[in-house]
Amino acid sequence: MLGWSIFVALILGIVEGITEFAPVSSTGHMIIVDDTFLQSSGLYGKDVANSFKVVVQLGSILAIIVVMWKRLLSIIGLYKMEGQGESEHFSLKHMIIGVVPAGILGVLFEDWIDKNLFSTQTVIYALIAGGILMIIAEKWRGRTTAASLDQLTVKQALGMGLFQCFSLWPGFSRSGATISGGIILGASHRTASEFSFLMALPIMMGASTLSLIKNWEFFTLDVLPFFITGFITSFIVALLCIKFFLNLIGKVKLIPFAIYRFIVAAILIVIYWETF
Repeated sequence: MLGWSIFVALILGIVEGITEFAPVSSTGHMIIVDDTFLQSSGLYGKDVANSFKVVVQLGSILAIIVVMWKRLLSIIGLYKMEGQGESEHFSLKHMIIGVVPAGILGVLFEDWIDKNLFSTQTVIYALIAGGILMIIAEKWRGRTTAASLDQLTVKQALGMGLFQCFSLWPGFSRSGATISGGIILGASHRTASEFSFLMALPIMMGASTLSLIKNWEFFTLDVLPFFITGFITSFIVALLCIKFFLNLIGKVKLIPFAIYRFIVAAILIVIYWETF
């Protein structure tokens, strides 16, 4: 039992670490893998499974902090990035404006989203819709006016924040929505990706904190090895994937990720055809 739970934690931690920051939807993949490894196997109940998802997400949050610590300190005025001007540069204002739209909608519709959108079928639809948005972004992207975070305007930050609202639909992908929006609005692929990761921090931390409070009773000694394994795994994998993705996205763009989403959606449609 313990050996199997550790194996499942490793698998789920790897899935979270790889997919959290790539535009393929970590939530969607976690729902699918969760159905395969947790719900169907009966290893743990739904409450423990939901608590575990919070734990592995915290591992990804820590990875962002480790990779982008200089930028985070810069936002609060404790560090000056190389080439950063004295006046206009990326600031806390950009972060707040970018986070507010999805934050408000998330609070207002949290219960409805939990009840109606967390299923394999809705994830399939979101995978397809997100892939279409990525193709649109690449085909009709604007002239690049923000080659770095310090060139990103408040208007672009707000626009990306509005695009981030799509990510409330599990399977759509927060990074996929925000990166696509950023490209359409004139940000480079790397700039849009970096801003997407930074915007993820307060949203993920807020959602994780609320989930921890709601599910605290399920953090018992018998599931601690399961939780700790998932946390460490997701942190290490996310740490490696963030650096890799930031170097990759400027070269391959979004089209390969869109194709991947369509392939995954097609496979899932075949597997779950009877539920449609």
